[in-house]
Amino acid sequence: MENRIAVIGAGPGGYVAAIKAAQLGAEVTLIENREVGGTCLNRGCIPTKTYFRNAEIMSTIKRSEEFGISIEGYKLDGKALQERKKNVVSTLVSGIETLISSYKNIEFIPGTATLMDKNTVSVELLAGGNREVVVDNIIIATGSFPQMTETKGVDLDGVITSDDLLDFDHIPETLIVVGGGVIGLEFASIYQELGSHVILLASRVLKDADKEISKRLTPLLKKQGIETYVDIRAKEITKEGDKLKVLAKYKEKDEEIEVVGDYVLIASGRGPLVEGLNLQGVGIEYDRKGIKVNDEFETTVEGIYAIGDVNSKGIQLAHVASAQGEYVVEKIMGHEPDIVLEHFPACTFTMNEVAQVGYTEEQLKEKGIEYKSSKFNFSANGKALSLGETDGIVKVLAGKDDNKILGVHILGPHANDLIHEGALAIANNMDAAFINRTIHAHPTLSEAFNEAVMGLNDAAIHIAPKRKRKK
Repeated sequence: MENRIAVIGAGPGGYVAAIKAAQLGAEVTLIENREVGGTCLNRGCIPTKTYFRNAEIMSTIKRSEEFGISIEGYKLDGKALQERKKNVVSTLVSGIETLISSYKNIEFIPGTATLMDKNTVSVELLAGGNREVVVDNIIIATGSFPQMTETKGVDLDGVITSDDLLDFDHIPETLIVVGGGVIGLEFASIYQELGSHVILLASRVLKDADKEISKRLTPLLKKQGIETYVDIRAKEITKEGDKLKVLAKYKEKDEEIEVVGDYVLIASGRGPLVEGLNLQGVGIEYDRKGIKVNDEFETTVEGIYAIGDVNSKGIQLAHVASAQGEYVVEKIMGHEPDIVLEHFPACTFTMNEVAQVGYTEEQLKEKGIEYKSSKFNFSANGKALSLGETDGIVKVLAGKDDNKILGVHILGPHANDLIHEGALAIANNMDAAFINRTIHAHPTLSEAFNEAVMGLNDAAIHIAPKRKRKK
């Protein structure tokens, strides 16, 4: 089935959609006014994970004596850190550019797109001039941008976004982080290890996580050395000499605090990037949450779709944007997509990693689904003990009667790699038996997941049996 498709935005949603469409035989026009790879590759996932690796190394060096190693006189070079990040990003960007150019039926246009009607896109070329592209379908994948809060004083020098912080070639002495979501927690955890004194002001800690996990994470942030305040909101930011002072108020009690730092990172979320698209002009409905789409990711104008951060689904994850892109393209090209979009792994790269997939315990209670829960502590796992990373748990939720895996929540070492066995189980409607009949290698962290699953039926080997209550 031949089709002409314009994809606006070459981030993880857009470039994946373009490649998938090309594979299925479409003629594709891919339009991007910045770098390919989008926010994730250039200003998000990859830069932060590059810094995360530096933070891991710094953490290990600080603890080296636990492993019988004495290290003296080490220091962090902020400029070298910045250079390494740029090299990692540029390597991946050039790789994607080469990949896109290898498809003869993808035309890449550097420029800014404006919708003229349901079949026409006007492109203001970065090289100068304009061009019109006529297509059968349009996919909007323009992503998101860092949002500032309405807190008084956010326009002061030194109040920054995550984009700003990633361009620093030095490590702030004191960094105040406003926001307890994924972005705020990752930057807080990373910069604490890189040498900043981090002060975290969080209304909630990972509000979408299983509550038991977020409660367990908070003391671990404090243990890391982060000055952590929870259930609190920043009210005002003011200058105090060459420093910044933040006045914050607790939500549930009549008490205020003041904290002082060199910079204030506003990590209160991201907003949909729709400016200049002319959505209203072509009849596409949207609000501050994003472009309104139906279950097929089609906008209020037939034939125009929106995927990733820019749509109103509210799932701001690169891998979800990619999956939505593939789904939409397959629908456009007359195929029936075979991908589970309802459940997806979500990862937080704090020094004690957090990962989840499926339902939380709170969601199961809200839906009235009967379930059972099992937990296994990393402190009882041989590999975690040898790594010196024993904080955290694997928590598995399953149907009370059918043992179907409903949710997996991991706090601890390499949680973001371990979560995929849980994701595989949930996407394929597996029950506990599928996991337990599979031999898990020893000594590995994966054994903790297997033990947690066995615990659903009181069959875990490395958990002491529950004491029977005396009648």
